[in-house]
Amino acid sequence: MIKDSYKLTASEALKAIASGRLSSLELVKSCLDQIKSTDDGIKAWAFLDGEVALAQAEECDRIRKAGRATGALHGIPVGVKDIIDTGKMPTECGTSIFAGRQTDHVARLVERLREAGAIIMGKTVTTELAFVHANETRNPHNLDYSPGGSSSGSAAAVAALHVPLAVGTQTNGSVIRPASFCGAFGFKPTRGIISRSGVLQTSVSLDQVGCFGRSIADVALLTDVLSCYDQHDPTSLPRPRPDMLSGAQADVPVTPDLAWFDLPFNERLSVDARDGIEAVLDILGPQVTRMKPADTMADLVAVQACIHEYEIAEHQAKIFDQHWDQISDTLKPIITRARKITKTEYEDALAVKTSAEAFFANFFVDYDAIIAPAAAGEAPKFGDGTGDPVFCTLWTLAGLPCVTLPILVGENGLPIGVQLIGPAEKDDRLLRTARWLQKHLAEIED
Repeated sequence: MIKDSYKLTASEALKAIASGRLSSLELVKSCLDQIKSTDDGIKAWAFLDGEVALAQAEECDRIRKAGRATGALHGIPVGVKDIIDTGKMPTECGTSIFAGRQTDHVARLVERLREAGAIIMGKTVTTELAFVHANETRNPHNLDYSPGGSSSGSAAAVAALHVPLAVGTQTNGSVIRPASFCGAFGFKPTRGIISRSGVLQTSVSLDQVGCFGRSIADVALLTDVLSCYDQHDPTSLPRPRPDMLSGAQADVPVTPDLAWFDLPFNERLSVDARDGIEAVLDILGPQVTRMKPADTMADLVAVQACIHEYEIAEHQAKIFDQHWDQISDTLKPIITRARKITKTEYEDALAVKTSAEAFFANFFVDYDAIIAPAAAGEAPKFGDGTGDPVFCTLWTLAGLPCVTLPILVGENGLPIGVQLIGPAEKDDRLLRTARWLQKHLAEIED
């Protein structure tokens, strides 16, 4: 038995289980003990069933001891955002409207987790309908602060060592930003890599699935498991996916060329975030090309908002019409505004989105990755919102793979992430570059 096995990364736990030094049952018990001792304050979980998780762990151990085939996540506990249908578990989407809601079907990504031998511990808290109104989750580093949103519970659960892995979603900045605030590794792969079937639809054009973990290898491992073509998802890519874990474990053949964009909204960075990013850029020196892009690039923020708001108002129209009194005062004015967006304005925004995708496809001919802030700074105080997503908006709109590394610390001792963005469908190269950056900065520190 390994003492305090809840502290292991997924990669470490897998090796220990495969070698017989750790059982899945021991790992799950350790994680449940950690949840029991800390979640009263953090509130990362919307639903947790310890008995079912322990039964799954016992079954995983029986399979391994019998010498039968095991999956890529055999016996590893995983948290799933509470907008993802999980069959026997409730999916309440962060709102009283769906209290007690349970579906007979499960999301495609949940099927992938089960096939890989993962143990789904429960459902992690999300903001209301995975949008702007915060729920009860707190930041594990300091309970007076927000964990970010909308994948609040997934980021907090990984950072609090409740589970080594968790699944989230991102329509604007809902994986990268909370990962930054909570000090976890966050990865949103290329749009279309992971199926969204069985996931609450807020924006058919923008919704994407992402992963939280405690290392680059861990988020790569989870993404590989979730990746598949799904004919029921209109954005699912009908072709082979990059091998994420191979990329995350590979050395770069040459030193990467990175780009930094001087964008108008960089002024929103806090002083400590700006100083930290500048220090990283100074260390990288000539490996980073600083450039001032066309003013129209900043306009993409409004394009993303137009598409997101128009589509959530359309996709969830029935919910808003029938349950308006149960919608938060935070969300109501956004939906009211969204319903004034014309179809022409929406279609124009979609056309600009397509142009942005083409721009970045050409841009990455000359650069391995873009380096950028993951968030404006440290997490905001709890009750002051879930943080500014603007530093994720452009890349999410274009469907690009993004990863955040917990590299910086702010003036209040809270984490601040550094984000890398790569070319579409070359996620393995992005993770390889991220590994290089992490090692390079660690060597400079030593």
